Amino acid sequence: VQLVESGGGLVQAGGSLRLSCAASGRTFSSYSMGWFRQAPGKEREFVATINRSGGNTDYADSVKGRFTISRDNAKNTVYLDMNSLKPGDTAVYYCAAALRPVVRGTSVYDYDYWGQGTQVTVSS
Repeated sequence: VQLVESGGGLVQAGGSLRLSCAASGRTFSSYSMGWFRQAPGKEREFVATINRSGGNTDYADSVKGRFTISRDNAKNTVYLDMNSLKPGDTAVYYCAAALRPVVRGTSVYDYDYWGQGTQVTVSS
């Protein structure tokens, strides 16, 4: 399974970005998908997760109401729409795929495959 993120960049506070993660390899609809982020000097943290069908999602409290995770199984792609961005959202954003059944999908240990990351920088 290969995961390739795109869509990162520099944006002013209050702005929006859409991240995409394209998957290749095994059947995309077999995976639960997640987004995580890692700021310099900090551990990788959970952002959002979506189940195989796209019917269930979960978010970190810090992004709830501002970020939306979605997926298009026909396009083998998962998205992260980020609105009302804050400087604290600055990080490298990673998408991840879980082949095993997950309970919540909020831990890095729930996931089997990771992308290379895309930088998001929010200026004040």
